[in-house]
Amino acid sequence: MDIQDALTVFDALSQETRLKAFRLLVEFGMEGAPAGVLSEKLGVPHNTLSFHLSHMANAGLITSRKQGRSVIYTVDFCLFQDVLRFMIEDCCTSETASIRDSKSQNCTLIELKNLSDCCKK
Repeated sequence: MDIQDALTVFDALSQETRLKAFRLLVEFGMEGAPAGVLSEKLGVPHNTLSFHLSHMANAGLITSRKQGRSVIYTVDFCLFQDVLRFMIEDCCTSETASIRDSKSQNCTLIELKNLSDCCKK
């Protein structure tokens, strides 16, 4: 992922309704959720939510598919992983965080170092 791609993603998530919708879609996992369910859970009118979902889809963050009369939205977890990898690999030093693929666990592991001294207020 290059910086322009990252900026597109961050721009799409830099609005409260979109960020809440994205987080909710992450909770629904690979199955995704119908627009009506998202609208209800977020308390956002359908037309407003449609605008925000379209914005996230244009950024590549989510995909949609027709299922009967419903449109099901799903997070593009590959892109989401790329964003996380971009932040860890390109923005952090090995002293603060690391990322690696675990073949035995079939996942990507992100390790944040204990930085409690700098986080105290």
